[in-house]
Amino acid sequence: MFRADAIEAAALCDRVLSYLLELAPTSGRPGSDLRTAVGDFIANAESLLADDEAGPPLDEIFDLARNANMTFAQFEEVRTTAVAETPKLLGAVLIQNALIEFILATESVIIANTTFVSREDVDVVKASTSEAFAAMQEIAADDMDQAGYMVLIQLHAALAYYLAQTARPLPRMLSYAFTDTLPTLVLAYRLYADAGRADEILAENKIVHPAFSLREGRALSG
Repeated sequence: MFRADAIEAAALCDRVLSYLLELAPTSGRPGSDLRTAVGDFIANAESLLADDEAGPPLDEIFDLARNANMTFAQFEEVRTTAVAETPKLLGAVLIQNALIEFILATESVIIANTTFVSREDVDVVKASTSEAFAAMQEIAADDMDQAGYMVLIQLHAALAYYLAQTARPLPRMLSYAFTDTLPTLVLAYRLYADAGRADEILAENKIVHPAFSLREGRALSG
């Protein structure tokens, strides 16, 4: 990569990876390893990019971020930040695309290890990833990057199939409404005939106190 490209790309990496660190859990050994890896990369970014050696350390950073328990939603925020960048030189554009692709690959692993509880949760993830993959596939096609295009197509197809199979047996989220303010224990019994699911209702509807639930809310259909 030319020096001018490397300088612009290094600044772009600095912004995106610094934001990743803001969102990532940084406690314990996983957090420490992530901070060290990001710090080392930022310090040496220009030389790594100029020598076309940025791939392996970036791959390690995203693996460390996932192992530090960054969530899908947090990675989506980082991806949105990367997408919003407006690099001018070719090298910086290529690094922007690479960062987004690393994020999509990492999100796919997180999704594969997520236990979903409703079809709506799956649908939200599916819509978000479909839009992101479609954008990157279009870029790869415009750049005539056949290898990158095929990888994106294959990963997107595998993820879409996995989400469809995951959603099939899951219950849907339904809305409920009662005339009175009821404790979550009573709600759980009325909705599920199982008072033991009170905590589920509490969490799903963000109820402040279990004795005073909202009259309207959402619950699983089964």
